[in-house]
Amino acid sequence: MSRLIARIYPERIRVAYRQLLLYADISRPLESYLTMVFWATLISSLVISLFLTLFLGISFFLLFIGLFILSQFVGYSWLVLIAEGRGKFVEDLLPDLLQLMASNLRAGYTLDKALLLAARPEFGRFKEEINRAGKDVATGKDFNQALIDMSTRIKSGKLEKSVQLIVAGVRSGGSLVDLLSQSASNLRQQKLIDERIRSNVLVYVIFIFAAIGFGAPVLFSLSSFLIDIMSTVFADVDLPDTTGSIDMPISFSEVTIEPDFIVRYTIVSMIIASIMGSMIIGLISKGKKRAGLKYIPILIILTISLFFMVRALIGGLLGGLFSI
Repeated sequence: MSRLIARIYPERIRVAYRQLLLYADISRPLESYLTMVFWATLISSLVISLFLTLFLGISFFLLFIGLFILSQFVGYSWLVLIAEGRGKFVEDLLPDLLQLMASNLRAGYTLDKALLLAARPEFGRFKEEINRAGKDVATGKDFNQALIDMSTRIKSGKLEKSVQLIVAGVRSGGSLVDLLSQSASNLRQQKLIDERIRSNVLVYVIFIFAAIGFGAPVLFSLSSFLIDIMSTVFADVDLPDTTGSIDMPISFSEVTIEPDFIVRYTIVSMIIASIMGSMIIGLISKGKKRAGLKYIPILIILTISLFFMVRALIGGLLGGLFSI
């Protein structure tokens, strides 16, 4: 059953999931994981579609298809964030690891022993990967190959490049102590530069977040309430037919836009704006669009909640004046 459901996904997606499971250090079999994702997204999409159809009157079939695709994307993105978070944790510890390895080499330890002794308890899951590489070397695997295998289990470009430098240094017979020390120093300098750049673009991130999370819901709530007022007022006014009798620069007609349509349009617009804005925030702050995926649920919940809160507040304050 699991294998049959897993084959629903295209081969390219299955390969991507397999690599992400390796990056995220999830030992669950691919078929079992895809089956779990399929049923979880199917049931959640069904429940949410039924709920929204009852309260918003949206087409159930189209809503279910859209939510199912969206939930699949969310499940995949969640796995990407786990893999990248694990890689970011390793990159933060990498300068310390290289410096400790250089110190151990100066003390006269062999390269594999220097790697094992450099692992510290505060390294967490990274220590487990280092110990795993050490066990591979102890069981007869080549040291260079053990390092390369470790880099393939962690989604980190800096780790991969550092491993390539170590392997090249071992093969060329150069001074690994100087190589490791210089690499650790360069990584620390790069980290300081990244933090300085991140602090400079923080103003843009705050502006985008405020515009989408607070400005848009308030403006949408005001405009939707204005539509309610116009619909209520013009519904009780008999507009005379002045065609051909009075030449005026403006004309009045019945408001044909339904308030429910405005609410649905507003919700869809805020969801799209939250998704695009989150990706822009990730691109500005981290240099990667997918780094902003974690802000999507926060912005969606914030914008929709604030929209209905401001709309209810305005309706409570001014609704009595227009009998709304």
